[in-house]
Amino acid sequence: MRGGTSKGVFFALSDLPEVAQKPGPARDNLLLRVIGSPDPYAKQTDGMGGATSSTSKTVILSKSDKDDHDVNYLFGQVAIDKAFVDWSGNCGNLTAAVGSFAITNGLVKASRIPYNGIAEVRIWQQNIQKTIIAHVPITDGEVQETGDFELDGVTFPAAEVLIDFMHPADDGDASAQGPSGMFPTGNIVDTLDSPELASIGLSNLQATLINAGIPTIFVNAADIGYNGTELQDVINGDPAALTKFETIRAQGAVQMGLISDISQAASRQHTPKVAFVAPPTPYVSSSGKAIAFNDIDVLVRAMSMGKLHHAMMGTAAVAIGTAAAIPGTLVNLAAGGGERNEVRFGHPSGTLKVGAAAEQIDGQWSVIKASMSRSARVLMEGWVRIPQDSF
Repeated sequence: MRGGTSKGVFFALSDLPEVAQKPGPARDNLLLRVIGSPDPYAKQTDGMGGATSSTSKTVILSKSDKDDHDVNYLFGQVAIDKAFVDWSGNCGNLTAAVGSFAITNGLVKASRIPYNGIAEVRIWQQNIQKTIIAHVPITDGEVQETGDFELDGVTFPAAEVLIDFMHPADDGDASAQGPSGMFPTGNIVDTLDSPELASIGLSNLQATLINAGIPTIFVNAADIGYNGTELQDVINGDPAALTKFETIRAQGAVQMGLISDISQAASRQHTPKVAFVAPPTPYVSSSGKAIAFNDIDVLVRAMSMGKLHHAMMGTAAVAIGTAAAIPGTLVNLAAGGGERNEVRFGHPSGTLKVGAAAEQIDGQWSVIKASMSRSARVLMEGWVRIPQDSF
C-alpha cells in the first residue's frame, strides 16, 4: 500500500506464518527477505522494497485487544544494506493506509463503518504506545480511494484522509533527564557539543530535542552550512554531509537519553530523526514546482535512515507542528516566533500543513493532538513469496 509519501508491505498478523506471529528473529528474517534486505547493491531487486527509506517498510495489523481501539498497528523499518528491522518508532505516512486496510480486511466492526460518510478508525500504535484516529472516507460501504486531494510528493491525486495523532508527545516528566517528557533534557533549546562534532567544525551546536510523533533533533540550517532549500542530491550525493548528519544524530540521541553511547546509534537507525530549519525562502521543488515566500511559514529538511527524505516523514511532521506551536524552539523561531496552532512548511517535494495545539500547565508543555491530511491506496494484494529457509 501507499500511505502518504511512503510505500510498504502490509500484513494481517493472522496471515503470517505462526512462528512469525510473535516478535523475534523469525519475524525479522521473514520481513527482511520479503523486502529484499540486506542488499549490498542497495537496490532490493530480489524483494518488494524500493531501495529508499520511504519504500523499505513493513506493517503488521491485527484486531485491537483494547476496548476503545479498533486495530493494533506495528511498524517495522527495514534497513536496506543491513540485516536489521528497526521497531523503535512509527511511520506517520503509512498510518494513512492503516485505517483503510483495517476496514477492508474486517478488523473494524461493521457497526462503526457508515454506508456513506467518514469512518473513524481508532488505531493503537504499538511501537510508541499512542492513539491515532484515521478519518477514512466511505462511499457505498467501501473505502473511497480516488479523489482530488493533492499531496506534494505523490504523483496522482486521491481521497483525503485526515489523521489525528492524539497526545503525540512523550507524557513523562518534562523536567527529568533521559528519554522522558516532550523535551527529554528539560530544555527548549540545547547545545550539542562533543569531540566528534568539534572534529567536523560543529562545536556548541544549538538544537531543539523533542519527543513528539517521533524523537527529533532540530538544528538551524545556517549553523551547519545550508540554507534550507536543499534538494536530495545536494545532501545524498555528499558523503561528508551524510557523516555530518549522522554525527549530529548520534550526539543528539545520547543527549536525549535514547542511547548511552554514540556507538549504539548504528543499531537505532530509525530514531531519532535529524532535521534542519530556516526562515521562508522561495525555491523550486524536486518536481519543478515554484514555492513562493508566502506559500510557507518555515523551511524544513529531514534525514531518514541516513538520507535526506524526498518529502517529509509523517511523524517528523508531527514533531514540526508541535515544535512550531511552542514559543522559543528553533522551529518556532525560524517560523517567526510567537504562538501558532498550525504551520505550513516547505520540504523538497513541496509544502505541507500540520496543526498542533500546545499548552503549558505547571511549567510543562503538553499537546492534545497534531493533525494532518494524507491519502492512501492499495497498490497490490495477493501472495508474496520467499524461500522456505528464510526464517
